[in-house]
Amino acid sequence: MLLAFVLTGCALLAADISGTWNMEVQTDQGSGSPVFVLKQAGEKLSGTYEGTLGKAEVRGSVKGSEVILEFDTDALGDKATVQYRGRLEGDSKMKGTVKLGDFGGTFSGVKK
Repeated sequence: MLLAFVLTGCALLAADISGTWNMEVQTDQGSGSPVFVLKQAGEKLSGTYEGTLGKAEVRGSVKGSEVILEFDTDALGDKATVQYRGRLEGDSKMKGTVKLGDFGGTFSGVKK
């Protein structure tokens, strides 16, 4: 009985963030509202990004409440990796930082 309770509790802690996420990004260079469509398999994330930097394939991870999303872009003339590093707030919100080369900012996201 106790084991079933512990296993159920652990399952409740493991969020599945698969789905469509609307993000709001703020940087010194401007703001944007990209959309991520994510698919989670265990701790691995895959999916797509669509926003100011065009369209890209996304890779990442989710461990507990920590989320990392990355994609490659050449929208600014040079190839670079964009990284979103955030924390889940429940199963439908996240906040964190975004970095592209020497540029950075913050983001918040809501799952549709």
